[in-house]
Amino acid sequence: MTVADTYTNIFDPDVETRSRSRQRVLDDSAFRKQISYLFDNSRFYKNKLSKAGFTNAKSVGGLDNLNNVPLSTKDELRKSQAEEGPLGSHCAAPLKDIARIYSTSGTSGIPMYIPLTQNDLKNWMITSHRSYTAAGIRNNYRVLTTYNSGPFVAGAVGESLQSLGVNLIPIGTGNTERLIRALNRFQPDAMPGTPSFMLYIAEVAKRLGVDPAECGLKTLICGGEPGAAEKTVRSQLENLYRAKVHEVMGVGDISISIWGESEDQLGMHFCAQDFIHAELIDPKSEKIIPIEDGATGELVYTHLRHEAAPLLRFRSRDHVIVFTEPVASGRTGIRIRCIGRTDDMLIVRGVNIFPSAVREIISDFCPEVSGLISIRPKENGVKQSPPLPILVELNLGQKEDKSLKVAIETAIREKLVFKSNVTLVPYLTLDRSEYKSKLVDYRDT
Repeated sequence: MTVADTYTNIFDPDVETRSRSRQRVLDDSAFRKQISYLFDNSRFYKNKLSKAGFTNAKSVGGLDNLNNVPLSTKDELRKSQAEEGPLGSHCAAPLKDIARIYSTSGTSGIPMYIPLTQNDLKNWMITSHRSYTAAGIRNNYRVLTTYNSGPFVAGAVGESLQSLGVNLIPIGTGNTERLIRALNRFQPDAMPGTPSFMLYIAEVAKRLGVDPAECGLKTLICGGEPGAAEKTVRSQLENLYRAKVHEVMGVGDISISIWGESEDQLGMHFCAQDFIHAELIDPKSEKIIPIEDGATGELVYTHLRHEAAPLLRFRSRDHVIVFTEPVASGRTGIRIRCIGRTDDMLIVRGVNIFPSAVREIISDFCPEVSGLISIRPKENGVKQSPPLPILVELNLGQKEDKSLKVAIETAIREKLVFKSNVTLVPYLTLDRSEYKSKLVDYRDT
C-alpha cells in the first residue's frame, strides 16, 4: 500500500505527509541551486548579496546560514521596478520567457508587477491544488468564485480550481445581487472569498429574501484577510451558511494559496513544500525564531524553484502563531493562524494592537452589534495616545446603549490592555466590502 492509497483526501500525499526533517534536506539542496540562479540571472540579488559579503553562491551556504542572508522588502522591489522598467532588476528571466504578468492594486500610487514563467505558473497551480484540496474542495464540486479574473493574482484562483476539475461558476465582484441569484440557483458546494465579503453576501441575501443556509454550500474557503479564524466570525459564517469554514492564505509576490486548512480546522497547513521555504522572524530584531509549537512572529518566504522573479527572505508582514502537533488528516506541514499584519499594527502606550484582535473582542457582543468596526486613530503613524477611538456598528433594530459602550470598552481594556473610546453608530453606517475590510481609517488624523 502506498502513501497515496492511505490518504485519499490529500492532493499530493507523498509530499504533504513527508517528514519535516526530510523536507529540510530537499529544501536545502533546492535553496543552493536557487542562489546560484540568482547570482547568474538577478542583478538585484547579486548586488544585494555582494554588499552583504557573499562573493558567490557557494559562500552563501545552505538554509542553516539564513540568519546571515539579508531580508527583502516590498519597498525594495517597488524601487527596483521604478528604476528599471518594465519588471525591475530583480526580474531574473528574459521578457520573452514571461508567460503572465499580474499586478498589485497600487494603493501607494504605482502598481507592482509580478511576472511568471510557464514553470512558475505550473508550480503555483500545484501549490494551490494542495491548499484547496485540504480546504475541502473535491474535483466534482460546483464552485462559485467571488474573485475577478484580473489583474490581481487572486484571478489565478479560478484557473487553479478549473484545472483541479471542478464545475466552475465564475461571478466575481461588482454585482452582489447577481452573485446571490447564482448562489441560490446553482446550489454550489463551495465558495471562495474574503470573510468580509462572505458576511456582506449573507446580509444582502437576507434582504433579498434568500437564506444562505439553504444554498447548498458545504465549505466556505476564506482568504485575502485575517478574520475567518476568529471564533465569533467563524461561528457566524458557519451558522449563516450552514457550511464549514476553511482558511487559505497566500502572498501575491510569492504564490497563491500557500496555506490551507484541512477538515481538522486546527490551523492552515503549509502546502508549498518543494517550492517555498518558510521561516519565522522577530519583526523588531529580525532574528530567526525557531519553528515550534506556539511560536509567534512574522512569516518570511524564500523561493526554491522560481524563474521569473525569485524572492529571497521576503518579509510578508503577516504575524502568525505556529502549531506543530500531529493532526488526524496526516499532513505534516506546520500549521498557522494569522493574527494580523505587522504593518497594520498600532502601538498604544507600548502595547502592540492588531486591529483583527479588536474586531474579535467586539464580535463577542453580537447580535447587539453587527461585527463591523472602524478604528479611527487621532495621530498619523503607528504610535497612538489613549484612548483609541473605535466606531462600532450596532445591529439592525438596536439603539445606542451606554451600558453596551462601557461593556465593550471594559472588555478591550481587560483583554488587550489598552484604553479605548467606543462610539456606537447605527446599522449600515460603516462601509461594506466586496474584498477586504479596512479596519483602520486615518481620516481623522
